[in-house]
Amino acid sequence: MVREKRPDTFLDAVLAPGTRVPAPAYDRGKLVPSVVHMGVGGFHRAHQALYFDELAAAGDLQWGVVGVGLRRPEMGRVLGDQYGLFTVVERAAGHERARLVGSHTGYLFAPDDPGRVIEALADGRTRLVTLTVTGDGYLVRPDGTFDESHPGVAHDLAHPDRPETMVGFLVEALRRRREHGRGPFTVLSCDNLPDSGTAARVAVTSLARLRSDDLADWIDERVTFPSSMVDRITPETSPQLRRLVAARFGLPDGWPVITEQFRQWVVEDRFCNGRPPLDRVGVLFVDDVAPYKLIKSRVLNGGHCALGYLGALLGYRTTDEAMGDPVLRRGLERMLSEEVAPLLPDVPGMELGAYVRTTLERFANPAIPDSLSRLCRRGSTKMPSYLLQSLQDARRRGGPRRRLVIALAAWLRYLRGTDLAGRALELQDAMADDLRERADRGGDDPRPLLGLRAVFGDLIDDQSVVDEVGAALRTLTGGGPDVLPRIGWGHDGD
Repeated sequence: MVREKRPDTFLDAVLAPGTRVPAPAYDRGKLVPSVVHMGVGGFHRAHQALYFDELAAAGDLQWGVVGVGLRRPEMGRVLGDQYGLFTVVERAAGHERARLVGSHTGYLFAPDDPGRVIEALADGRTRLVTLTVTGDGYLVRPDGTFDESHPGVAHDLAHPDRPETMVGFLVEALRRRREHGRGPFTVLSCDNLPDSGTAARVAVTSLARLRSDDLADWIDERVTFPSSMVDRITPETSPQLRRLVAARFGLPDGWPVITEQFRQWVVEDRFCNGRPPLDRVGVLFVDDVAPYKLIKSRVLNGGHCALGYLGALLGYRTTDEAMGDPVLRRGLERMLSEEVAPLLPDVPGMELGAYVRTTLERFANPAIPDSLSRLCRRGSTKMPSYLLQSLQDARRRGGPRRRLVIALAAWLRYLRGTDLAGRALELQDAMADDLRERADRGGDDPRPLLGLRAVFGDLIDDQSVVDEVGAALRTLTGGGPDVLPRIGWGHDGD
């Protein structure tokens, strides 16, 4: 018996007869590198890159993507070995589909080769720059002002040809484009910020003004900074997921992406150098993206915050495990439907009740278990943008807020670094040292933390909120198997 030779490389597997995941049918060599994406990670590859891949498959090869990595050099090595191809696996209960995405024309790792990144941005073919760099990458404070004291700003001003920050790359590239008469590019933020377009504009124009008023004025007049709302749950790729892709689909992909079936992209229609026809592949262009972002951030992102901190305190590790707790799930449903949804506007194409139900189903999807530790990262950025906004609105309108308060208390308890059984919790936050010190100092007294106005605003001035958070903290500290019913989280009769 002759044993069939196993493919030794990713490309061998892609080209093997009868492959279950065929390569893109379009000619990748004809893709025009007109998009630069900064912040290549799992989400970008499961979302923006996929839309551009579908656009190319529909016959439009004018919108190829140059990926720029900011943190992980190993991504470049994997994509290089795989000729820029990568696998996206969409999973739901009883359904699994894999596809190869070929919209990337190249990958650059910014810390290793900042000059080439600037060249790609300044290239006359570049018409659009998309961003997924997390909220911290904009160097914009919670009050909306530019953080000139950030060490990256000083570095980028002293070494403009070797910037460290996303903002520094954009400013230097725009300076060169202006100098050479190449015109501007559109900067499209795809990060989960309340007004990501404004944050990008503030960051870029502010750093530019520190270099030159003329440059800042040119950017302000010529460059557009549309906001967008992006939505697709994409867990981090684990070794187990790599093995799954290899076993199920015969592809030894070094960095596949596992994601859900659901996806959405709503974009503000403001482009200064041509608009990619992404509406052909499902993107919605609108005059005002704010209400769509508001709904998504308050329901999905706010729900993630509550689920992450409460689930982690109870010892759960993944979203589907936490959603398997009937009391935890019921309380989350009531928070979103009774306390969050009534504060939100009506927008075309998004029925709030259905959106809440769909969101809960997505959280519970056992086919893509998302780690709670990922949801719990960067709380000082996420909580003010997502959950605390709902709590503030509920205060002003006199609406119900019990579960919003409990979710806030869960975060404060999480900041002590242990779950309710005393097991260690990972705290990843730009303000980790300050938050942990205040949490330890305060214990069940929330005032040391709530006094951090840059994060919590004026909640410290509302004694009723302080008392409610304190009561919830004391109950959480007491722990026990029935802590959620005792705290008033999940039961219909409370």
